[in-house]
Amino acid sequence: MATTTKQDYYELLGVDRKAPQKEIRQAYRKLARKYHPDLNPGDKSSEEKFKSVQEAYDVLSDAKKRQMYDQFGFDADRRGATPPEEASGQHFDFGGFDFGGSSGTNFRDLFSQFFRGGAAEAPEQESEPGSDLEYQVDITFWEAVRGTVKKLTIARLETCDNCHGSGSVGAPQVCTVCGGTGQVAQTSGRMRFNLPCSRCGGTGRVGTICPVCRGEGRVRRSETIDVRIPAGVQSGSRVRVPGHGNAGTHGAPPGDFYIITEVQPHPYFQRRGDDLYTVVPITVTEAALGAKIEVPTLDGRSQLRVPPGTSSGQKLRLRDKGVPSVRQHGKRGDLYVELQVVVPKPVDERVRNLLRELAELEPANPRSELFARASA
Repeated sequence: MATTTKQDYYELLGVDRKAPQKEIRQAYRKLARKYHPDLNPGDKSSEEKFKSVQEAYDVLSDAKKRQMYDQFGFDADRRGATPPEEASGQHFDFGGFDFGGSSGTNFRDLFSQFFRGGAAEAPEQESEPGSDLEYQVDITFWEAVRGTVKKLTIARLETCDNCHGSGSVGAPQVCTVCGGTGQVAQTSGRMRFNLPCSRCGGTGRVGTICPVCRGEGRVRRSETIDVRIPAGVQSGSRVRVPGHGNAGTHGAPPGDFYIITEVQPHPYFQRRGDDLYTVVPITVTEAALGAKIEVPTLDGRSQLRVPPGTSSGQKLRLRDKGVPSVRQHGKRGDLYVELQVVVPKPVDERVRNLLRELAELEPANPRSELFARASA
């Protein structure tokens, strides 16, 4: 007599043999929704596929059953396989008995159902917290420095209003597979046992799949929210809006919504952390004699004292004139001003004469030290 080869449980769920329980659960839920009889009315192949997926999950979701399956496969009930944690102590092992049946049903599970009177527990609805969402927003330099409020429209998964997140609507109907008993008969050789119905999970009743969310319990909607971006953010900063991520399943809390800021550059100020850098031109006389000049800052014009004998490229610091700190309230960075000496063009004869007179009064060669170091 020909025998039917059963598909490997891991291949059936599309997971690796070392897959964690979370991955197995997610694969099962995806396939169960795909082949659920309510979504495929009259399709016998989908109903059989649904039963096979349920059978695979029943084994792989149980640590002991999975261990025996990994070791002996579908022949576990014939080999008398016993998990290591059950190897000690007095117990009855029915795994070695072969009642002549070709069914792949584990006899130990059938026997335990027999002694429990065939009672079945309703499957527990597993809830998962909602996932977080991220959204990148471009802001100007001044919006980053002063803070701003952005009105954003985001798409997120929200709890279905039609089924309130349960995935089913209406009063539960009598399961057509088990006739409302919550049990189905299975045969192992000459013995007959009652097992929990794979369609209703042993409850005897099944709900109608919600037509709005198709059993997911969540629907995708657009939402417009106001997000306050604090002063001092920079490119790559994450602004958290709690509770505005995707909704969780079966009453689990929602995720969070994160704003990733991208700050546009400024033509005059260059930012490094909370400090600002800028370049300010000064005249030759201001650099030589010293002066008080005005420089632009975030707060408007501020005075800066240029010491006598200032060289081009020298940096001066204005304390607390930088960007407000996001982490430390009330603290600000500094503003670093690089002075750039602008040499006048000698277009006038009087200017050229003055420069010649200055060269006679100050004949020193500023490159002499450079040559001395180069030849050392």
